[in-house]
Amino acid sequence: MRVNKGGILYSEVYGRITSASLDPIEKKPLYRYHPGEYIYSIGAKGCNLHCDFCQNWQISQSPDARLEDITPEEVISRAKSLKSFGIAYTYNEPFIWYEFVLECAKLARKNNLENVLVTNGYVNIKPLEEMLPYIGAMNIDLKAFNKKFYTKICAGRLESVLDVIKRAGKSCHIELTTLVIPGLNDSEKEIRDEAQWICDNAGPETPLHLSRYFPCYKMKLPPTPLETLERAREIAMESLKYVYLGNV
Repeated sequence: MRVNKGGILYSEVYGRITSASLDPIEKKPLYRYHPGEYIYSIGAKGCNLHCDFCQNWQISQSPDARLEDITPEEVISRAKSLKSFGIAYTYNEPFIWYEFVLECAKLARKNNLENVLVTNGYVNIKPLEEMLPYIGAMNIDLKAFNKKFYTKICAGRLESVLDVIKRAGKSCHIELTTLVIPGLNDSEKEIRDEAQWICDNAGPETPLHLSRYFPCYKMKLPPTPLETLERAREIAMESLKYVYLGNV
């Protein structure tokens, strides 16, 4: 999503979106932030991780997604006309089109609109710090509590995401999501360790969404059994107050 022209990096997605919709806030998923309300949701294309199981690979991993031009002022105008309480930067990774998201977030705040990030949490702390003053809530994907999983399956680093969770939780409402994949991140020990880490570093009232995996993109494993998710929820609730099941 960046191109080098004469030694200068340019964004290919500034002011361009692939998707826009008025969604229930619970779809993000955020269950304990403006429950029952609707939020204007926009996304571009591209991602800084390359997960084999990507659930929205058509816009996150494909260069061919169609784009529509839009200005920050138009984003704000649309959100207001739809009676949305704010703007969610979602569908793809919002930190990929950082400059546009930051500009929209500042303008939204001036217009008394909330800003929500639905993110993989894979960003350096300095640009995160610049964004956080304008953000009301984040749903952060904690894809596994397993370094090898992040390296092999996502082409990323677990430690970076954990740092972002700890920092973001000090500034805004956060909820976390883990897509539970059979044989890869669903062991009882891993779920227990993840929940305990969340409790210790973000607090026991941090909501955790355990989401059901279905075959997608490059991963063809069978769907996660419901029994696996129910057991994972039991284990996570040893440490956390709010644990929800998704995609069921």
